[in-house]
Amino acid sequence: MNISIIGGGNMARGIGIRFVAGGNFVTVAGKDQVKATALAKDLRASKPGAEAVAATTDAALANDIIVLALPFAAARDFATANAAKLAGKIVIDITNPLNDTYDGLATAPGKSAAEELANLLPRSRVVKAFNTNFAGTLVVGAVDGHKLDVLVAGDDADAKAQVIALVEAGDLRGIDVGKLERARQLEGLALLGITLQGPLGTGFQSAWKLVA
Repeated sequence: MNISIIGGGNMARGIGIRFVAGGNFVTVAGKDQVKATALAKDLRASKPGAEAVAATTDAALANDIIVLALPFAAARDFATANAAKLAGKIVIDITNPLNDTYDGLATAPGKSAAEELANLLPRSRVVKAFNTNFAGTLVVGAVDGHKLDVLVAGDDADAKAQVIALVEAGDLRGIDVGKLERARQLEGLALLGITLQGPLGTGFQSAWKLVA
C-alpha cells in the first residue's frame, strides 16, 4: 500500500515506522523538505527493505491514504487548502485539539477535531486513529510487552477496515470503536492520558489497553 504522511514530527516518525514495518511504501511531505527527507531516511533505516521517500505535497497527495500528522490548527488549514486534492482519499486524522495550556480541549462541547475536519473534507473518507497513542510507544510498537491498541473511528466502513488492516500489519492491535462521532471520546481519552504523564511520571511511555 502507498501511504503519505503529511508532517515530519515525532508522531509522523512513529506512525511511519509502523507502516513500513507492515511492508507499505511511505511518502513523507511537509513544509520543511529537509525534515521530510531526514524522516524518510530514518524510516528506510528502521527495517531492512523498508521503502520511504520524501516528496512535494502535490506528489504525496497522489496516494490514496493520507495521514495528517499535524497539530489540529495546521491540519485544519491543510484540509481547507487541499480539499479538492483530498477528494476520494482516506484521510487519517491523528490530532488532539488541545487548548493553549494543554489542560483542556479547544473544540466546542459535543464536537471533535475529526468531525470538524470531516466537515472541511466532505468528499474525503475521514478516519480517526492513533490520537490516543504516544510517538515513542509507536516506534517500539508495545509497552511493557503489551502490543499497542489503536482505537479507530469512522463513518465509512471500508475506509475504517483498511486503516485497521494497516494497523495490524504493523504489529499493532486495531479496535473499531464506531462512528466518527466517537472521536469526541477518543480526544477526551487522549487528553486524560496526556495530563496523567506528569503525576504518574510515565514520560509519555504509557498506553491505553483494552483487556477483556
